[in-house]
Amino acid sequence: MSYSTEQIRNVALAGHPGAGKTTLFEALLHAGGAVQTAGTIERGSTVSDFDPIEKQRGHSLDCAIACTDHGGIHVNLIDTPGYPDFRGPTLSALAAVETLAVVVDADTGVQYGTRRMMEHAKARGLCRAIVVNKIDHDGADAARVLADIRETFGAECLPLNLPADGGKRVVDCFASASGDSDLGAVGDWHQKIIDQVVEINETVMEHYLDLGEGGLSGQELHDAFEQCLREGHLVPVLFCSARSGAGIPQLLDVAEHLFPHPGEANPPPFLKWNAAKGSGDDAQPIQATPDPKAHVIADVFKIVNDPFVGKLGVFRVYQGTVKKDTQLFVDDGKKPFKVGHLFKLKGKDHVEIEQAVPGDIAAVAKVDELHFDAVLHDSHDEDHIHLAPLNFPRPMFGLAVEAASKGQEQKLSNALHKLAEEDPCFHVEHEAETNETVIRGLSDLHLRINLERLKDKYGVEVKSRPPRIAYRETVAGRAEGHHRHKKQTGGAGQFGEVFLRIEPLPRGGGFEFVDEVKGGTIPGQFLPAVEKGVRQVLHDGALAGYPIQDVRVVVYDGKYHSVDSKEVAFVAAGKKAFLDAIGKARPQVLEPIVDLEVNVPEQHMGDISGGLASKRARINGTDSIRGGEIVVRAQVPLSELEGYAAELKSVTAGRGRYSLDFSHYEPVPPTVQQKLVEAYKPRHEED
Repeated sequence: MSYSTEQIRNVALAGHPGAGKTTLFEALLHAGGAVQTAGTIERGSTVSDFDPIEKQRGHSLDCAIACTDHGGIHVNLIDTPGYPDFRGPTLSALAAVETLAVVVDADTGVQYGTRRMMEHAKARGLCRAIVVNKIDHDGADAARVLADIRETFGAECLPLNLPADGGKRVVDCFASASGDSDLGAVGDWHQKIIDQVVEINETVMEHYLDLGEGGLSGQELHDAFEQCLREGHLVPVLFCSARSGAGIPQLLDVAEHLFPHPGEANPPPFLKWNAAKGSGDDAQPIQATPDPKAHVIADVFKIVNDPFVGKLGVFRVYQGTVKKDTQLFVDDGKKPFKVGHLFKLKGKDHVEIEQAVPGDIAAVAKVDELHFDAVLHDSHDEDHIHLAPLNFPRPMFGLAVEAASKGQEQKLSNALHKLAEEDPCFHVEHEAETNETVIRGLSDLHLRINLERLKDKYGVEVKSRPPRIAYRETVAGRAEGHHRHKKQTGGAGQFGEVFLRIEPLPRGGGFEFVDEVKGGTIPGQFLPAVEKGVRQVLHDGALAGYPIQDVRVVVYDGKYHSVDSKEVAFVAAGKKAFLDAIGKARPQVLEPIVDLEVNVPEQHMGDISGGLASKRARINGTDSIRGGEIVVRAQVPLSELEGYAAELKSVTAGRGRYSLDFSHYEPVPPTVQQKLVEAYKPRHEED
């Protein structure tokens, strides 16, 4: 099918684990004719869960893309992981779609992950829909789930259809006021939808009040509905059974007639960076228009390292048309690459195409410069353009890794680099102080899955151990520091003298270096050397060997010698003056505090609360969710969570799970600080 921007619908499926996203994805592809037979998770035959580890575990670990046609539209679908451990790929998908369909289980109802994805989509300005799946399952309760949805997300959540005959079919609430459902007559819901839609637009409201519903043109109603979706004034609720197919054709009909195409949705949040600063400081919003004849602007939202085709960059076209042999630049690069082959994705399969119009999702292979969030363009007028960054959680779980066999160090490094390219929440760091390679992720499970991939996909086995906690240092008070560096070695000597003061910045304030030197007591050419000496201490630490943050350094006086003053002298003077001031400014060690969410069966609530209390945790609240589970929310020092995965598994017989996000740094207790300082002294003395 050849299609235009107006015929494209981009939809991501998200939601809590077990809601049936992958089965729904399969059902939509089958209904649209993209696959002859719908695959199943049990048989390991689905389009999206093609990775061997996904098949083994029976759930998605990465987002997968496929497309289908229906009526007059071309639908790009993205299936995303449900487990919070794999939020990186899920959030990445938000950069590629206009509509997020959050899937809810008709039995268990709204769960914590459902709320989180609705919040992410709202913050991104996406149109949202809620798909209630499994309406024909034993235990399904459409009335209860609909009430739960409206209580959680607001009265703007209205059903466009309702289940009937025990979930064997659905009846339309939007197009018709007649008909019966498992929840009774649909007329009241039909009226609520119309009232909600017309109140968004004064002109449509006036026509409605003057002429009644029958006086509204189809275009007026369509435009008002689109506006409701864009502004979050209406969140459609759609019922279906992905297993039986009930409601699946109707869901595609809704996508065709009511979901926005790329020209109707809220404009993508592109920013033009400050070229002089080379960063997002003072970035200005710009408009990308879905004009097929304009210059190309596309964003890479997924990287796949395929063993057969090499690096694959999956991108969404926002402006212009990408064709085979198009010359494209990557970000601000000066050397373009040629699009030799252009693909549409169908799970693991790649189908070659001639062009990708605005709004479409496509891929290019074997371009080493591609990376997640790269902007592709065909003119230097589009240099320094970037999508507004997504709010990814900070990976806090860590493991120090090394190759299990000698001679595989480079192979390990290359494999880790490829894994990090594919997942924005999987980081690889080199800790210079301990000479450790540390991988960081969102959970113990997240890291274990990546270790499995190292072995299965890249043939690298590793040894792992807990890394050092990422402590930081700061100061709690103001103080002054001074040092005179004077060295005579027979010929020209070294001389530099620095007076400075330090003071704490608010938590998260970073570092500030301020020049208040008067009268040239330290010539301007030597101030960068003073700052260099200060930054050496920032990196190495002064109290327990951890980087220093949240401090302002003000250099206000000094002395120099017209012959003996050199850069090296002021580096040394700045370093020693800073160390002198830190010792007087009540230095502190800071520890990372994380937001912890623990999902456990209700009967284990006491064990979990008691265990967390022993870990210096602050419990902020609990939520009851369907299925006899509770979510415990707490803030905990990261250092206290070593081994928590095994502990939780033991306490709950494997039924508990948890996730964390970085929250903030705060001072460690005095006893902990003393231990860290004492442990640092022997290492420091050896250095």
